Amino acid sequence: MPDTSDVPSDIELIKQRKKDGIEIPLQKDVQARTTTTYLEYVRLVHNALPELDLDEINLSTTFLGHRFSAPLIIDSMTGGTDEATIINGRLGELAEKFGFGMGLGSQRAGLKSEELAATYAIARKNAPNAFLIANIGGAQLAKGLSIDEARKIVKMISANALVVHLNTLQELVQPEGEPKYRGVLAKITELAKSMDVPVIVKEVGAGISREVAVNLEMAGVSAINVAGAGGTSWAGVEKLRAETADNSLKKHLGEMFWDWGIPTAASLIEVRRAVKLPIIASGGLRNGLEVAKCIALGANMAAMAYPFLKAAARSKEDLFEFANTVLAELQSAMFLVGARNIQALASSRYILTGALAQEVSRT
Repeated sequence: MPDTSDVPSDIELIKQRKKDGIEIPLQKDVQARTTTTYLEYVRLVHNALPELDLDEINLSTTFLGHRFSAPLIIDSMTGGTDEATIINGRLGELAEKFGFGMGLGSQRAGLKSEELAATYAIARKNAPNAFLIANIGGAQLAKGLSIDEARKIVKMISANALVVHLNTLQELVQPEGEPKYRGVLAKITELAKSMDVPVIVKEVGAGISREVAVNLEMAGVSAINVAGAGGTSWAGVEKLRAETADNSLKKHLGEMFWDWGIPTAASLIEVRRAVKLPIIASGGLRNGLEVAKCIALGANMAAMAYPFLKAAARSKEDLFEFANTVLAELQSAMFLVGARNIQALASSRYILTGALAQEVSRT
């Protein structure tokens, strides 16, 4: 028999991949290169007579039946490695104290062992009242992930919702990726009918088109997270991992498709025009002004991943300071457009310019 004493176990391979998913974005420049979110082409209209005081502004909102202190979700990021336990613990504390939503990273790893499940469950331990979102990938649905396994993933963190992430580009470039998506829409339809919690579908940085949004609405999902291009490039992350694995083809594909996708603002506008579902805007959002722009464009909620990850990796104090800054930026933007609450912000006037105006005019 061959000597397998030096071959890493499946769990060790998962832990290393999850560790890479934290360390590479933090230590390497894997942000978009030639594309942007297009949010720079959205100009909110200044109101010189807002007829309100800054401290009157109410940031709270309701989404999927849950009350949030602000329209903010800590987007799905990590789990399945020791580093994730620390980060998810801090993010859970933030979600609890600030009344934010929080998504976990893909939880397939948690189905494999109690040790890995604990790296996700720490979020619920630290956030007993927060809106937590469980996570599984479309590729796992294609491979046959069962409804019972999906329920176990939800139970793992006592989740309030389940997100299915669509990461075709990442699976394509990832050295050990599984670019197999046949039958995923049917499985999403089955999940939406069978789960006891709302099912959300999200991209991971390449955006949702109007055609996909319509299919998802017909499938019965509860919300869509557009997760457009312009932020962290997961093709870039996997390209660097392919270099380490000495996989020249995957490295080439990662380089070629580094900036592939629909810019966040463009994706948000076309999905909002196509469906009536609640929408989460994410993908390269970095501050509260961009959150305000997304709400004005039609998003019900906004989500950030990388900025929260970066702050959480430093310290809990830095994380909380960053969150307070984002809230102050959002409140300031609302004051400057004269929006007393999120509903007023959603109906505030904006102007589209540049490449975004041109793209929207063609669709």
